[in-house]
Amino acid sequence: MKLYIYEHCPFCVKARMIFGLKNIPVEIKALPNDDEKTPISMVGKKMVPILQKKDGSFMPESMDIVHYIDKSDGKPLLTGGTNPAIAAWLRQVSEYTSKLLLPRFALAPLEEFATPAARKYFTDKKQAQIGDFKEHLQHSEGLAKKISNDLRALDKLIIEPNAVNGELSEDDFSLWPLLRSLSIVKGVELPSRVQAYRDNMAKQTQVNLLTSMAS
Repeated sequence: MKLYIYEHCPFCVKARMIFGLKNIPVEIKALPNDDEKTPISMVGKKMVPILQKKDGSFMPESMDIVHYIDKSDGKPLLTGGTNPAIAAWLRQVSEYTSKLLLPRFALAPLEEFATPAARKYFTDKKQAQIGDFKEHLQHSEGLAKKISNDLRALDKLIIEPNAVNGELSEDDFSLWPLLRSLSIVKGVELPSRVQAYRDNMAKQTQVNLLTSMAS
């Protein structure tokens, strides 16, 4: 099987997580960010992740891929319930985290930005959505303090370092990709349970953190 992704993409991280958790081999292929033709030829629109199954067919949509792989061996791992407080926390921080993350992704040495044209494609598209990246970077200190405060609230919600609610659930596939993305931001303070959860899940899922390119 082959999984087409962008390295920075949290939806792609969701799909990658299940392969690591179940220790199922998959070839990871990062597409150039400005390559519209390849994903459109596979699933009819520019999107990732896309799973190429063993039979050669293509499956889009991150959680569809997660559930397909999770159930493929008859031993599903996602057996836990969700916590509305996790969803509420994610909604709250989603109001501003893109201003911290997108400008840093645009500067990072990620495979999907291997060419200047691919990096410009991403930058132009995302700046049209959230505004000037340089301006957001100038306000990073305040935003880093804000997410640090919100992470203290999250700390109280984490039950176990290997599953936010004590048993693997869809909440892990919503929460951990954001924590992984935030590893690209310097100055974010992680409370002890948040850090233990983030780092443990990185090992379990076999998905790298972005700390080596943090700015």
